[in-house]
Amino acid sequence: QVQLLESGGGLVQAGGSLKLSCAASGRTFSSYNMYWFRQAPGKEREFVAAISSSARDTYYADSVKGRFTISRDNAKNTVYLQMNSLKPEDTAVYCCAASMVWGMWAPSMHHTWGQGTQVTVSS
Repeated sequence: QVQLLESGGGLVQAGGSLKLSCAASGRTFSSYNMYWFRQAPGKEREFVAAISSSARDTYYADSVKGRFTISRDNAKNTVYLQMNSLKPEDTAVYCCAASMVWGMWAPSMHHTWGQGTQVTVSS
């Protein structure tokens, strides 16, 4: 089972950028579709972006489309989330998840999570 470790969060002003990383353990990373989710204070966890195992397919929540870009480097067992034009409403703990199934947009479908990284966007 893959283990995940997120990094790259921090405090940024509105309009700024951050790049999150999610490093995975194990030799089968390239077999996993990777997902980013986020959870804001007092809100449920929500889907942000996903990338297929081969990187051929990506999918984004409407709220981040055009601002965030998901990518992966299978040689480094890492998936990235480049976040541009950040807004205060992007403030949340960002977590990654891994699955061999594509299309798992609902957080409840996932059982393997990293500990998350905090992103705070000030206005």
